[in-house]
Amino acid sequence: MRPGTRLYALLLTSMAVAAVMPAPAAAADELKFEITPFVAYRFGGTFDDEGSTASYSIDDSEAFGLLFNVRQSSNTQWEVLYSRQAANASLRGSLATVPSIDMDINVLQIGGTYQGSGETVRPYLALTLGGTYIKTTANGTQSDTFFSGSIGAGVSLIPSSRLGIRLEARAYGTLMNANTDLFCQTGPDLNICAIRIDGSLLSQFEIFAGVVFRF
Repeated sequence: MRPGTRLYALLLTSMAVAAVMPAPAAAADELKFEITPFVAYRFGGTFDDEGSTASYSIDDSEAFGLLFNVRQSSNTQWEVLYSRQAANASLRGSLATVPSIDMDINVLQIGGTYQGSGETVRPYLALTLGGTYIKTTANGTQSDTFFSGSIGAGVSLIPSSRLGIRLEARAYGTLMNANTDLFCQTGPDLNICAIRIDGSLLSQFEIFAGVVFRF
């Protein structure tokens, strides 16, 4: 069984247990911290190729991550987000035969959430800012880091218990300078760029489910 499949199975089992467990006697305001491992499916992401009508499109794929939350008030939390997507970028709109580029997209951001009211279902909004670190497997190229942000909306199930579920849809935006050469390595005998882009914003969207551990 692949690691991703095992993680899906673990999360689905934990979510099923959380759904049938009775809420503990501990008061909700005593639970200050949350750790939420999650699995996601991420869509979108396009790099426009400089000097042509072609573009590199990031294939839709799985993503994994971890959220850490600290309660600030009855309806607000600080939030730290880490996520990782292993994906391919494929060339579109060109007659040239170019192999797809493997890349790892790592996101680390900090922000907060604003939660509504509810005993078993609690809606919330999330906003985070930070950086996106992108690395390709193209020979000789380097990684690059860009400023990014995300905004999400979702629901927290069983929000007063030590074990719950978090369901969310989140949009990511990564800022890039126009006419940027991505993942380049230069030198006396080498000048390689995996992708040359003409654009300013890389946009992606994901849906995810996670198991919330509160303490």
